[in-house]
Amino acid sequence: MDYRKSKAPVNTVTRDIMGLCDETENIYESVAIISKRANQISSEIKQDLTKKLAEFASYNDSLEEVFENREQIEISRYYEKLPKPTLLATEEFVEGNVYYRDPSKETEEA
Repeated sequence: MDYRKSKAPVNTVTRDIMGLCDETENIYESVAIISKRANQISSEIKQDLTKKLAEFASYNDSLEEVFENREQIEISRYYEKLPKPTLLATEEFVEGNVYYRDPSKETEEA
């Protein structure tokens, strides 16, 4: 799922905890799944931001020269306004867009 097109809220949302454990039947397992997905989203966002900001990197040895690039500031502001990775991951989990599996349960069923 593309985090730029997500409909996740920007602010904190109060959620029904029992609704999060409908699929897994265990709130702790649901939170662990959401946490791992949030880490994946966070690293993806960080890579994208780093790649975009690398275009503006200046390799001058002089510390006196500080350039304020308007495009660089706009890119940084855009990424600051995105929903937090935890909100994105929770929204994906609630919508059923997160694939997860538990190897211990697979061996029990087999």
